[in-house]
Amino acid sequence: MLAPLQRHFRMALQDDQPIIAALSASHIGAFNMGETAEQWKPFTSKQRIITRRPGFVWDARIIMLAGAPVHVHDASIAGSGLMRGAIFALVTVVNTPDTAEMAQGEMIRFFVEVAWYPPALLPSQGVRWEAIDETSAHATLTDGAHSVTLLFHFNKDGLIETVRAGMRVPIEGEVDWILPRGAKLYYRATTTSLEYEFEK
Repeated sequence: MLAPLQRHFRMALQDDQPIIAALSASHIGAFNMGETAEQWKPFTSKQRIITRRPGFVWDARIIMLAGAPVHVHDASIAGSGLMRGAIFALVTVVNTPDTAEMAQGEMIRFFVEVAWYPPALLPSQGVRWEAIDETSAHATLTDGAHSVTLLFHFNKDGLIETVRAGMRVPIEGEVDWILPRGAKLYYRATTTSLEYEFEK
């Protein structure tokens, strides 16, 4: 096995670590909705993740102008991706059709969040790894007709993040858009609960 992965699995997983079949999570955080200025909007969300076949459903409530809540439904289900948003859950403001690009984008989200369910990174779970150097590796995940490859960097201890709860998983996270003018922070959140279901 690749050196950075060996370090990661030693640090992130317990001996005889069971495979996670599903995960339910809750989050609180904020989205940066401004294109040029900072416009942080608070949100709460609940998420259900299935590790085989990889997928998730994320339901969020974002407080927008004048306190109006926007309900967002983001999902990757059986190789299809979708995103819908509606004000007061009535007036649709976003309805992204299921395209190959959308499906791949949602697979990327599933794969990026794998730090919450690190056993899903094991080669036995279908992830193909290719070492880059002593601290990074490419990982490829395939679901049906779609494949995504991401570059994983591990710190000197071999961790993607450094919070430990039996397995080491992150509790806080941030996401940037990488734009021509530089990185734009648009999401930050704190995980408020995690409930795992293990394979038997």
